[in-house]
Amino acid sequence: MKGVVDKKLSLVGSISLGTGVMIGAGIFVLMGQVAELAGRFFPLAFLVGACVTGFSAYSYVKFSNAYPSSGGVARFLRKAYGPGTVTGTFSLLMYVSMVIAESLVARTFGAYTLRLFDIESSSVLVPILGVLLITLAFVINISGNRIIEASATLTASIKILGIATLAIAGLAAGVLPAVKSGTLEMTDGVTTAGFVAALALSILAYKGFTTITNQGGDIVDPHRNIGRSIIFSILICTLIYVALALSVAANLGIPEIVAAKDYALAEAARPVFGDLGLWFTVILAIVATVSGLIASVFSASRLLAMLARMKQIPGMGSRVANPALMVTVLLAITLTILFDLTRIAAIGAIFYLVMDIAIHWGLLRYLRKEIDFNPVIVLSAILFDTVILAAFFVLKFKSDPLVPIVSLFGMAMVIGAERLFMTTHTDSNGVMHMEMEMDDPEMARDDREMKGPGDKP
Repeated sequence: MKGVVDKKLSLVGSISLGTGVMIGAGIFVLMGQVAELAGRFFPLAFLVGACVTGFSAYSYVKFSNAYPSSGGVARFLRKAYGPGTVTGTFSLLMYVSMVIAESLVARTFGAYTLRLFDIESSSVLVPILGVLLITLAFVINISGNRIIEASATLTASIKILGIATLAIAGLAAGVLPAVKSGTLEMTDGVTTAGFVAALALSILAYKGFTTITNQGGDIVDPHRNIGRSIIFSILICTLIYVALALSVAANLGIPEIVAAKDYALAEAARPVFGDLGLWFTVILAIVATVSGLIASVFSASRLLAMLARMKQIPGMGSRVANPALMVTVLLAITLTILFDLTRIAAIGAIFYLVMDIAIHWGLLRYLRKEIDFNPVIVLSAILFDTVILAAFFVLKFKSDPLVPIVSLFGMAMVIGAERLFMTTHTDSNGVMHMEMEMDDPEMARDDREMKGPGDKP
């Protein structure tokens, strides 16, 4: 038994993985994209986004305390809606949003690395470098939990210290003198709709906390530590995001930030540290994106494996070791090659918010008797998500119609494929045979007890 416990992730390791996913993409690429929509209010957008994320995290913490597992979100949805099309659809949306985040991190790695050689982020080298990073993450993930935790803990420490240095130096060099002289302005003709839409991307910067829910089978004392890990990860990232956003806002104008939105943080370091700041920031970005991708691949592959065991997707067979990891990596590579940073982030935000609403509604509608929670907080989370999603969708439909079109097409494909697959598990009496293939007695018991709208396709 001791040997089994030794292989489990600690609370610190879990927090490292969570912050690794969040900081890997959120700071280094979404900073410029949020600024493009929110103008000089973009530091406030990160703070408000953290508050909205806090409301959303409430449901995940409640679910995690009650039903910790490697399935994470997939198990939460199954518990709420029962096995079937609804659970499979929203679980796959969550999975796809996680893979989209991986491609976002991969391309961020490429964009920042090329800054060392003064090569623009439009270069074909960006996806090539991204693919190489995804391949590295694959190699590390097949090495086991201990190596994953050790690498996550080390890189999380490096980047938190490095980003804190950038934030403090930037605040000292830009914000403090501006406040003292009364020249700091936070108005830029930004519309309310633009600011609300910016929240969708700022929330995407925090969504990495959901990957922690997939660690139920890999973490020590999951009933307590998953929820604690979620809370601590969000708090750490909130402090980092807001401080750094203020620093960037004080040292660069909005036009400069937007022009360099794929590598805005590197440009923001120049006024403070000169050319040395560029090197420091790029190296920091490389460390952050590497750790973020390792953590994201770790969690996404476990979610996909759980969906197969739950019979929500076709079985993957055993021709290769860890087929879920292989599928995750191949899909991330494909997205990295096909889409640029802005579109990847936008599609990921839409998928995530749709899935997030489903999580809250499932808790509110079907599990009031099983889980003790405050319905006002859950209703607030649904309201916030809906308003932000609507504003972001409308804005993107006007500025870049391909994003909502691809998003709707992607969701339609997921729903159609899941519906078709579910019919193969339904007999002539309308009974769906969805017995889970798993070794966890608790989850097997839940599988026998769970009934819900998803029992029929």
